[in-house]
Amino acid sequence: MYAKIARYYDKIYGFKDYAAEAQRLRSVVDSRLQSGGGRLLDVACGTGLHLEHLREYFVVEGLDVASEMLEVALQRNPSVVFHQADMTDFDLGRSFDVVTCLFSSIGYVKTADGLARALSCMSKHLVSGGLLIVEPWFTPDTWHPNTVHALLVDEPELKIARVNTSFVDGRLSYFDLHYLIGTPDGTEHLVERHELGLFETEEMLAAMTRLGFEVTYDDEGLSGRGLFVALRP
Repeated sequence: MYAKIARYYDKIYGFKDYAAEAQRLRSVVDSRLQSGGGRLLDVACGTGLHLEHLREYFVVEGLDVASEMLEVALQRNPSVVFHQADMTDFDLGRSFDVVTCLFSSIGYVKTADGLARALSCMSKHLVSGGLLIVEPWFTPDTWHPNTVHALLVDEPELKIARVNTSFVDGRLSYFDLHYLIGTPDGTEHLVERHELGLFETEEMLAAMTRLGFEVTYDDEGLSGRGLFVALRP
């Protein structure tokens, strides 16, 4: 899905303040972590922008399913270890004090079963007293289907127009991101299909509680999408 768009990903999300989010995340960890260590794994790390800031405070590693995103992440963070794997099925053979899954990436598990498998994988990579921190996707009530969205990147030698309409099928949100990308070499049209599961806040809380976590939920979170902070006793 990201084969062609990965190189433009950071331009498209240039409005996102990764440094501020990393600082808020550090505050959450400082106030809740009980393990006393400093190893952090970012699941669905994308192009590694959160890790670029988090590595100032933690010994970090990243995991993502998309090799193209990991290539960008490694260029940005050449000293960081990255793993290519699906968040619902990975075993790194090591444990961390903090495991994060940010920018609503958890939605890509799509189903309740996928959610359970992903959370279980993350839990198995946590030490006692460690934290699992998950930034959720929309809930069924906060997702608005049949709405149209647009984003523009306007630089001297790069123009990107992204337009999509949001849809829903049961508990699955989906949309096709249409990109017009203009560079000095020409203009191309790309389309990405995204499908993300819509989980109730109570579902997320229950799924984490079943794994033995002590869970709190912050409505605001890092970027206004909420944040689950789960302590492994």
